[in-house]
Amino acid sequence: MGFLVGGLLFFWIIEGAIPLIPLRYKRRKIHHAAVNFGFTVIHLVIHTILAIFIVKLSDWCRGTGFGIIYWTGAGILAGIIISVLALDFSSWLVHYVMHKSPLLWRFHLVHHSDNSVDVTTGLRHHPGDSLLRGLFFMLLIFVSGAPMYGVMIYQTLVVLATAFTHANIRLPRRLDAALSFFLVSPNMHKVHHHWKQPYTDSNYGAVFSFWDRLLGTFRKMDPDKIRYGLDRYYPNEQDENFLQLMKKPFRRLED
Repeated sequence: MGFLVGGLLFFWIIEGAIPLIPLRYKRRKIHHAAVNFGFTVIHLVIHTILAIFIVKLSDWCRGTGFGIIYWTGAGILAGIIISVLALDFSSWLVHYVMHKSPLLWRFHLVHHSDNSVDVTTGLRHHPGDSLLRGLFFMLLIFVSGAPMYGVMIYQTLVVLATAFTHANIRLPRRLDAALSFFLVSPNMHKVHHHWKQPYTDSNYGAVFSFWDRLLGTFRKMDPDKIRYGLDRYYPNEQDENFLQLMKKPFRRLED
């Protein structure tokens, strides 16, 4: 929680000093943040509950010797590496699946409906989206046998990475491009938030960028040409309507 709050505050300040794109909020930045924090609070409640099952699952893997880490006899350092890679792949995989399944996309489009992507957008997830992410997270703990210290290290990394990649910050282009060879950089992730496909269906990574490069889902785009929001499914003028966003997944999608 400390890393979450600290990361949000840090990048909130930085994006005001070196913005990537001039954002046009419907009302004020604080109102936009309040809407996104509403989803963030629900997301954190869900994942706090899921944490009980995550601890039990990780302990079960340790007690039974189940998972890649135990099958390979990995030490602490190798165990951390396997844990971080497995859990980051779970982030890539669930993200990919939500984009490819029309039913799951209904929940995930709430994240993409934000027309003013900034640091507060990072945890703007519908509760259905949050629950699915937790289930995939547990699936990869089960497969990898990730111990709790490995889980906590990855959770710290992904919280900081989420704030960093969603923040409306402009890095020197060469630096951003260099980072994107290994880590998800701000410009790389902003392509994913471009309003029009196929750019929306690309760059699914959370912390590491090599999943997208290896699996053929990596795309580049000039950040000055990026436009946020959706080209269909949800009206862009309603992107800060909390109640409508909560209801949207339970209504039929319209092209």
